[in-house]
Amino acid sequence: MSGIENKLGRIENKLGILRQKRGIPAARLAKAAGVTRQTIYAMEAGSYIPNTAVALRLAKALDATVEDLFALPEEAPSVEARTEQASLLGGSGSPPPGQPVELARVDKRLLASVPSPMPWYFPASDAVIASKPQGAKASVQIFDPDEDFRNRLLIAGCDPGISVLARHVQAAGVELVLAHRNSSQALELLKEGSIHVAGTHLRDESSGESNLPEIGRMFSKGAVAVVSFAVWEEGIVTAAGNPKTIHGVDDLARRDVSIVNRERGAGSRALLDAHLKRLKIEPRSVKGYDRTAPGHLAAAWQVYSGSADACIATRAAARLFGLGFVPLVSERYDLAIRRQHLDLPGIVALLDTLNRSSYRRELESLGGYDAKAAGERLL
Repeated sequence: MSGIENKLGRIENKLGILRQKRGIPAARLAKAAGVTRQTIYAMEAGSYIPNTAVALRLAKALDATVEDLFALPEEAPSVEARTEQASLLGGSGSPPPGQPVELARVDKRLLASVPSPMPWYFPASDAVIASKPQGAKASVQIFDPDEDFRNRLLIAGCDPGISVLARHVQAAGVELVLAHRNSSQALELLKEGSIHVAGTHLRDESSGESNLPEIGRMFSKGAVAVVSFAVWEEGIVTAAGNPKTIHGVDDLARRDVSIVNRERGAGSRALLDAHLKRLKIEPRSVKGYDRTAPGHLAAAWQVYSGSADACIATRAAARLFGLGFVPLVSERYDLAIRRQHLDLPGIVALLDTLNRSSYRRELESLGGYDAKAAGERLL
């Protein structure tokens, strides 16, 4: 019998025992449950906790009840967050309060390592381009010939916090493929049917409403559902300690200040443009206005490296690099989903995860996120 730790104790499962007793191959059970064969093995080994929909499908396929497959032997008192002394890994510098760290036990010591804000490693991949692409088509050489990728959801957006959602939704055996695109690009990809989910933070200046006005202009009525991801803070990211004493957008027009901007179609660029227009500041008077970075973390990295004095990004991006932050606005980051995809097992698992307290706590710990309304249906 396998077990998975949760905050109430161990979830015991008899999935492997019952599957073998029924003589059902893992591939067949995976198809019936709407997951991959690897996910079945992971659940049997105790690596994944299925969501309600997957558990019900597993029980039906095995002619059993959910309680036959998964059980919580005994509830234990909830454990509150604890504070413990840790040794900073050499080379971590002196991280400020709120800096995210990863922990590991080395012999008797608890070590805290500050994760690199930039991915200095080869990204995960499933295939390589086999020949020169012909227009928008390309032949790909797939590493695993048995993988059909049906447990994947393709999400386009610019919020680094989606990576937190990706980690938590894995517990349901669903993988998120994250495509970094700005808000306008993500909605265009959703409109052409190329992705499952678009992340967006486009603020309508006339009404102050986030996302819904733009989605209403781009999509026919009833074509998409909109779900809240989080409310975040966006503002001016400055060097640590704010040595240029930047207190508002008007300071970005000073001769001694240079910025890095976001590309056209990005919500951050639209926010900057709206403030410049309100202040009657010409964009060409802002040094670095035409220099762009593709994302919140990429822009914050330019400030961290000293290539720019400021950028427009989220508080979480500033916090990750230990930079200064001048808030400008709190706005919603939403997820837009085509309505015909709402019943997909992966989408069901994603929406279920958005409502989980463990996921919300981790997202809010990054700083600048309010996830109380995560999962709330807006449209």
